[in-house]
Amino acid sequence: MKYHTPKSIRAPFARYSHGVEVPSGHRLVLCSGQLSITPDDHIPESAEEQTELCFRNVEAVLNAAGMQLKDIVRINAFVTDRAHLPGYMKVRDQLFGDPAPASTLMIVSGFAREAFKVEIEVIAATPD
Repeated sequence: MKYHTPKSIRAPFARYSHGVEVPSGHRLVLCSGQLSITPDDHIPESAEEQTELCFRNVEAVLNAAGMQLKDIVRINAFVTDRAHLPGYMKVRDQLFGDPAPASTLMIVSGFAREAFKVEIEVIAATPD
């Protein structure tokens, strides 16, 4: 992968790349937004715990495709309140070093269930 953070624009606000170039000959997996719910319908309370579970669910989808978290090239994350940003960012920063994937983080009004605070979708790429 080639990571792009041009000096002609402002540096990222946090640990992410402005762009990630996926070279030809790579396989892509687009992962639907994963919510913080276990197979037995448990939803953790804190945004940090929800983020951990979202990424575990993402990891399960990627593993089914023969990929890992390290293969993520883009993250789209959604939280329901600015107060949830520190919990989300703490987990994301623990999971992803430098260079980090491209990333967008949005604050939304809510999800299908009121208990959800975080949702994460990703794009991952690996060589064929």
